[in-house]
Amino acid sequence: MYKVDGRQKNKPYPLGVTTTEFGYTYFSVVMKRGHDCGIVLYDGRTGKETKIPFSEQNKYGSIYSIAVKDLNISRYSYNFYDGERVFTDPYAKLLHGHEKWGKCEKMLRGGFIQPDYDWQGDKPLKIPYEESILYCLNVRAFTKHSSSGVRHKGTFRGLTEKIPHLKELGITAVELMPVYEFDELEFENNRRHPGISRPPLTMEEAKSRLSEKAEEKEEETPGKERYNCWGYTEGFYFAPKSAFAADKDVVKEFKDMVKELHKNRIEVIMQLYFPNSVKEGTILDVAKYWVLEYHVDGFHLKGERIPLQGLATEPLLTDTKLFHYNFPYERIYLENEIPDYRNLGNYNDDYMYTVRRFLKGDDGMVGKFLELQKKNPTHCGTVNYVTNYYGFTLADMVSYEKKHNEENGEGNRDGNDHNLTWNCGMEGASRKRSVTELRKRQIKNAVSMLFLAQGTPLIYSGDEFGNTRYGNNNPYCQDNETGWIKWKKNAFGREIFAYVRELIALRRRHPVLHNVNELKILDYTGCGYPDLSYHGEEAWRADLSNPSRFAGVMYCGCYAKKEPEEDDDFFYIAYNMHWIPHSFALPKLPKGLKWYLLADTGKPEGIAEEPEYAGTEKERQRAQVEPRTIQIYISKQEEGAEKDSRRKYVRSAF
Repeated sequence: MYKVDGRQKNKPYPLGVTTTEFGYTYFSVVMKRGHDCGIVLYDGRTGKETKIPFSEQNKYGSIYSIAVKDLNISRYSYNFYDGERVFTDPYAKLLHGHEKWGKCEKMLRGGFIQPDYDWQGDKPLKIPYEESILYCLNVRAFTKHSSSGVRHKGTFRGLTEKIPHLKELGITAVELMPVYEFDELEFENNRRHPGISRPPLTMEEAKSRLSEKAEEKEEETPGKERYNCWGYTEGFYFAPKSAFAADKDVVKEFKDMVKELHKNRIEVIMQLYFPNSVKEGTILDVAKYWVLEYHVDGFHLKGERIPLQGLATEPLLTDTKLFHYNFPYERIYLENEIPDYRNLGNYNDDYMYTVRRFLKGDDGMVGKFLELQKKNPTHCGTVNYVTNYYGFTLADMVSYEKKHNEENGEGNRDGNDHNLTWNCGMEGASRKRSVTELRKRQIKNAVSMLFLAQGTPLIYSGDEFGNTRYGNNNPYCQDNETGWIKWKKNAFGREIFAYVRELIALRRRHPVLHNVNELKILDYTGCGYPDLSYHGEEAWRADLSNPSRFAGVMYCGCYAKKEPEEDDDFFYIAYNMHWIPHSFALPKLPKGLKWYLLADTGKPEGIAEEPEYAGTEKERQRAQVEPRTIQIYISKQEEGAEKDSRRKYVRSAF
């Protein structure tokens, strides 16, 4: 039988519940009133409720703390009371009453987690930004569709079952949309409020509602309620979402998922959304807790009042990736300070909209596009993407110019009206060959830009094989065919998947395509070539004028090492987003090297295993690039030429 130990020194921090190996369970909570307050214990076997009151000796400022000896944590759940009000611990590490998707008891209770999980030596991976390939997903939507081929659909275990797919693609990190406990049920008349913003109950209400279950509903009830599938609302931030678990033990299932992803060299990044009502201290506690308890590798911080400086300078988080759109770097780093590990990441839509505009052939985009392709600051990472969970998918980006969100029930008023997309001549699905071929080419163009940029690429789940959401650019409430990933690949999807997989592999094989430091467009090693150079119809002369829609980019291989003693290859990328063809003069390579065509987005072959030679010695080498097409060239040793691993070249190439 448990007992309250008045002699044991109480622990105001950490807040919530902490269980020790010595048989003590510490309860610590902030009380607003602090009058006639304490703990309510619920016996899962007998249904009996017991109140444990706090006294003044348990008070530290606004915090009340007490130690309970020999509490059987597998038998009990708990809440707190403050006067006549009963509330669920906002620091609860496990919740009871919300285990099933779309079903929720009206009175939630905090639970206790077992302290003895075996991590088997697991720890966060610390994969550098320049080596990272990010993959954003919603846990439920990722595997819920019948075509997913997993046994445990829509769960953490379902995600674990998809690790072979992620490995085949070359992913190094998954970015999870909210996976902490949130209320997915929303009522249109606002009778119900999500998460901890629910009105607290009186003691009598709590007693009557504990046994009262929410009405069983597998499907949405039109006109009454709908699902908030994404979870961007205030929630119980310390508890993993039980409805995303296949088993009863969500804590173990989440940890098993993290451990298995880590075994496969895949990091776990969590999205954390905090509305303005959440205190900065709580945000810091949340981040530190998930790192210590669940070994997560990073966070994408979302909200207007994030304590960015506090998080960025917290010693516990220096090895943890932190994404945000605007860190105050001048208040985080000293002048000229370069962090030992770049853990901060700049994450915003600038790259996405620039690429989309360049892709569809807008005026004046070449210079901005080239600038963002090389962006890779020394003090932070840069996360690039052309699609994300909000907005169109990659397939819809080339198929729709207008959103089609009528099914959301908001009169098509929700979602972004300015998508900066082009439908390739026809709105929506099309069987016209010329349209589908152009769309396929535009998808290949978009991912080529993404994975050939120096920043860290992120792809949204399903985009790798052309998943569609039928023009809905805000399917937050679509727990159905629209919102779920459809895994059946047709010929179109198989070709896209093969190209994305090969492109990622190409990037990972060649460090010159993902340098540690930002390229300078200078020859600072005396090799005769700048690390990065821009070209046009004439070599070394890029056309950056407003009407220009094409450019050539060369990466010099001697600024990166494939092996300790071997320089990387040269690469030349010809970008032609014009609706007419252009001829590019290929820059002259050092003696003994020749240009070979590696890929052409207008062709179905993908990345060539045996690149095609781009010309003969006598002819002037040029690249004839068709409209809205990208070509990738790689340098190769001329047959019979002696290989020089030192690669010190003369400036005659200019």
